Amino acid sequence: MREFSESYLSRTREGMWADSRAALEPLALDAHDRILDVGCGTGELSRVLAAESSGEVIGCDADPDLLAAAGEHVPVVAGDAFQLPFPDDAFDLVVCQALLINLPEPAAAVSEFARVSTDLVAAVEPDNAAVEIDSSVDAEGRLERRARRAYLDGVPTDVALGADAREAFEAAGLEVSETRRYDHVRTIEPPYGEPALVAARRKATGAGLADDRETMLSGPLTEAEYDDLRGSWREMGRTVIEQMEAGEYRRTEAVPFFVTVGRRP
Repeated sequence: MREFSESYLSRTREGMWADSRAALEPLALDAHDRILDVGCGTGELSRVLAAESSGEVIGCDADPDLLAAAGEHVPVVAGDAFQLPFPDDAFDLVVCQALLINLPEPAAAVSEFARVSTDLVAAVEPDNAAVEIDSSVDAEGRLERRARRAYLDGVPTDVALGADAREAFEAAGLEVSETRRYDHVRTIEPPYGEPALVAARRKATGAGLADDRETMLSGPLTEAEYDDLRGSWREMGRTVIEQMEAGEYRRTEAVPFFVTVGRRP
């Protein structure tokens, strides 16, 4: 399973549910007394589940550092998604966010979720191949698509799972009741906050691509192609900084997520 830092999860999930909680309506949160958030990470979804329901919410993750952050908001338990440390029928709703895309056998994990649920299992999964970028820097969208394609080709799991999570649910013997899409939109515009400034600096130095170098080279991308991409990426980053200094830089990123809900027969 792929691992992520606390800063990465906080950066990518910040504000995710601020305006999109309607997407969680199929989970019928008010109707459930015990809810498990598997792969809870730093607890962004756990906090929403706790706020929107009157039942008990428990977070579960294999990473103790991430659990420490999530534990500030909900009770947490260390555990593996394929071998949850709970007895059968311990919860009436089991949910995960951006977890199945990082697992080698998502259907096996969903089967384990169904084992500990008496009622619903839900997954909130992105289609990372369909991310859309609109930027005031002409080259940014094109280079991000190129980099994303190379990254997706090098990742061993299906990080574009998205709406296709239905297949994992059906393989686990669940009856899929609904799949609902919503787009997580992140916008950068003046005045620029510190996260936006950090992201711009990482573009200009090529640090972001350097973090993903090994993964990108695991696919068909050659080292020469990677070096060419990184050179163009750094040039694009310098243009981003120039536009920021002039107060002209704007960027919108839309990541499509799909909420898939299945019921135990």
